[in-house]
Amino acid sequence: MAVRDYRNIVKAEQIDLWYGNVRALHQVDLAIGRNEIVGLIGDNGAGKSTLIKAITGVVRPTSGRLYIRDELVDWNAYSVSKSHALRFEAVYQEKSLGEKQPLWRNFFVGRQITNRFGFINVKEERRIANEILKNQIGLRGVGIDADATVSKLSGGERQGIAIGRAMYFDADLIVLDEPTVALAIKEVQKVLDFVRSIKESGRACIYIEHNLAHVHGLADRLVVLDRGRIVADIKSGEMSLEELTRFLIDLQQTGDEARRMGNRP
Repeated sequence: MAVRDYRNIVKAEQIDLWYGNVRALHQVDLAIGRNEIVGLIGDNGAGKSTLIKAITGVVRPTSGRLYIRDELVDWNAYSVSKSHALRFEAVYQEKSLGEKQPLWRNFFVGRQITNRFGFINVKEERRIANEILKNQIGLRGVGIDADATVSKLSGGERQGIAIGRAMYFDADLIVLDEPTVALAIKEVQKVLDFVRSIKESGRACIYIEHNLAHVHGLADRLVVLDRGRIVADIKSGEMSLEELTRFLIDLQQTGDEARRMGNRP
């Protein structure tokens, strides 16, 4: 049977989200194509995390539409588990891994492989975990195998595990929320290489990052959020790193001035 073609992995239209009297998202339109890395940038409180929470089913927008592979989502039936079933995965820094658990358990937490009696097939989970470590993620260091605990890994290796887990479960869209926070330079490069491997495998990625140098050289597009609105959608090569930095500084200064004016009696 032929696989139906589709243009975008996900498309959000006119997304509004209110928290009480606070408008966290304002008429947001965003499309993520196949085999595309989209950098999502903006100041703290711009709405980046809120937007990805809406896309991955953590929160429900007040209004707007979401299409996944061109199919309209029913907000009443959409959830985190539903987004997983639709092959969306989110990696939230180091918090997505169990510190004291062996790697094989981390790979299959919540999605265990069981035998016909319903018991976890530990041997098979270990085998697959070692396969992912060596061939998909490329972690072959001394002491790094399926039985190693997360606490023994470096920050970059932990992010590699989380990304590799998302790729193993055949995610079409992988969301990375500031994956290089607090990492040493060497570890940052490991993570950036892992992000490149997402695109090389034919998947799409939303990459939230405060370090402009990291995301500028990696993303196919840069989407800028400011106070809940998308204010720029920049293709790779359209703006230098210096120009992007100046644009964001000017945007922040304009916002600060607007807030000061609004607070005047």
